[in-house]
Amino acid sequence: MALQALLFDVDGTLAETEEVHRRAFNEAFRAFGLDWVWDRALYAELLKVTGGRERMRHFAETRELPIAADSGFPDLVQRIHQDKTRRYGRILAGGEVSLNPGVERLIGDARKAGLRLAIATTTTPENVEALLAPTLGEDAMDWFDVVGAGDCVPEKKPAPDIYDWVMRELGLPPQCCVAFEDSANGVRSALAAELPVLVTPGLYTRDDDFSGAKAVISHLGEPDWPFEVLAGEVPDGRYVDVGWLRRLVEG
Repeated sequence: MALQALLFDVDGTLAETEEVHRRAFNEAFRAFGLDWVWDRALYAELLKVTGGRERMRHFAETRELPIAADSGFPDLVQRIHQDKTRRYGRILAGGEVSLNPGVERLIGDARKAGLRLAIATTTTPENVEALLAPTLGEDAMDWFDVVGAGDCVPEKKPAPDIYDWVMRELGLPPQCCVAFEDSANGVRSALAAELPVLVTPGLYTRDDDFSGAKAVISHLGEPDWPFEVLAGEVPDGRYVDVGWLRRLVEG
């Protein structure tokens, strides 16, 4: 079946944002009087848990911190997460983060070709807009026919729920779509939804298991900045455009 839609994960896929998330978490912890400090090694471990609130609960519970048993802990987690989201948005609004190589070009190419665009992520809708507005423009959210984000489904990645939901909203079968991911949990989610997956690993996911993905490449590439093939069989080309994707997915 012909390719009709591109489904994008956000963090690590559209841009290298995880260090900004980590910074915002640590700032929020300090603001709430917590002595929690998530360094890079710890954050790499915590990223195996999808969702910021889920990550905080996992951290407190697995380390048997007394606060995890407090009746007010769920509310505290919610308030910390809201504060962290505001901090994250302020950092991105300052222009500190750029899209990964090839992302803006491919999105523009897809729009010109009449392909539909969608977001399928575990992060919040606020975080999606916080990234897209300063990098693609204030109206960029409107370029996406469907934005699947946050708690719009009961189970987050690696469950297939978010991709299944997005495809239902698009009214398309998986054979007409391709998913873009950067992590093992994302690949597992897309594969469970029967989607073909193209992987561009992020800072924290370079050593993940991407078994089942169509291909793993260093980034989407530019005419003067070709991608590197890390795994899989890919069509000839120096960068990912709509024609390249059609050859990858349609065979």
